[in-house]
Amino acid sequence: MYHDRSHENGGSHKGFTIGGSSSKHNSSQFLSYLTKLLGVTSDPKSSRRGPWRRPFYQFLVFFLLGFVLGLTPFGKMEDVNGSDRFSFEIKQPYVEERLDNNKKREEVAVDAVSFVAETENGKKEVNFVPKKLIIVVTPTYNRAMQAYYLNRIAQTLRLVESPVLWIVVEGNVASFETSEILRKTGVMYRHLVCKRNMTSIKDRGVHQRNTALEHIELHKLDGIVYFADDDNIYSLELFQSLRQISRFGTWPVAMLAPSKNKAILEGPVCNGSQVMGWHTNEKSKRLRRFHVDMSGFAFNSTILWDPKRWRRPFSHPTRQLDTVKEGFQETSFIEQVVADESEMEGVPPACSRILNWHLHLDALDVPYPQGWAIQKNLQALITMK
Repeated sequence: MYHDRSHENGGSHKGFTIGGSSSKHNSSQFLSYLTKLLGVTSDPKSSRRGPWRRPFYQFLVFFLLGFVLGLTPFGKMEDVNGSDRFSFEIKQPYVEERLDNNKKREEVAVDAVSFVAETENGKKEVNFVPKKLIIVVTPTYNRAMQAYYLNRIAQTLRLVESPVLWIVVEGNVASFETSEILRKTGVMYRHLVCKRNMTSIKDRGVHQRNTALEHIELHKLDGIVYFADDDNIYSLELFQSLRQISRFGTWPVAMLAPSKNKAILEGPVCNGSQVMGWHTNEKSKRLRRFHVDMSGFAFNSTILWDPKRWRRPFSHPTRQLDTVKEGFQETSFIEQVVADESEMEGVPPACSRILNWHLHLDALDVPYPQGWAIQKNLQALITMK
C-alpha cells in the first residue's frame, strides 16, 4: 500500500503527481488518492480484508474537520488583563446601532407631547385646564311619549362635547324599556331608582331629583348640575354655556301659557353677566322670590358636598322640598344655594337669547304598548278594498 510514494529528486510515481502535468490528470489522481484514504476501493478482496477501515477513516476526517471549526472564532475577541484574562466578549456593532436608533425615536416621541409653546422671546409654558363635567339630571316615568322624549334628549346630549354624565331617575323600579333606550344612546349615563312611594306624592319629580342629588353628594361628583326634564327642548349652545358657570348660572326660558295660545318668557334680566331683575307674569310676580323655571338654572356640584368652599349658611343637605306649593320648588331650592342675585351669573352674557323651551305638550292618560312593541299588528280598523 505504501510503495506509491514520490521519489526524492522531484520525480513522481504513477500514483500521485506533484507538478508539470495537466489539471485533468492531477484531479483524477487526487480523487483516487482520496478514495484510497477513505477506504473506498473497487477490489472485493481488499474490502473483505478490512471492512473497518472505511468508517474509521471517515470518522477521523470528520473529527478533524469539527475540531478545526471549533477553534475558529466567530466574533471579535478582546484580551483582558488581570484575573479576567480568560474571559472574552463578542461585540456586535449592529446591536449598538439599534439602541442608538431607539434612543433617537424616544427623544422624538417625548418632544412631540411637550406642552411648551415657543415664542420669539423664548419658551412659554401652557397650562392645560380640563373641561368641566356636565351632570344632566332627568326624572322620567312610564307614559306614552316617554320613548320619544328620552330619545330626543339623548340625541342632543350625543352632540355635546364630552365629558357629559346623564343621570336618569325612575320611580319604584327601573323599567326594562328605559334601560334598553339608555344602552342604545351612546351617552355616559347612570340609571337610578327613587325608592319613595309615588302614589301619595304631589310632584314625583322632586323626589327623583333628590335621589340624583344624593348620588352626586355620595360620590362627590365634580361638575355643573343641570335639571333637564325629558319633555323640554334644548339647544347645543345651552350645554356649551354651562361650562362657563362658576357657582350658579341662570337664563330665560320660553314656555307656553296654560291656555297654549301665547308664549311666556320667564327668567333673569341681565346687564352683561349680572342679574338685575326677572321676567315674569302678573300672577306670580309678588309671591315668588326668584322667577326661574326648573330648566332655567344650573349650579356647581361642589355646593352639595363641600359647603365650606362656598360659605353656605345652611348645614343640612341641599334638597328640593315637596311641602311647598306647585311652582315654588325652584325658589325654595335656589334659596339654599345662593343668598341673592349678586351670587348669580347670567348665561349667555346679557341673557338676550332663548336657549331652551318648556312647551308642556305631554299627552295625559294615553296607554303605550308593553315593551314598545305591538303584539297584535294584524287587527286593522279600516280594511283595504
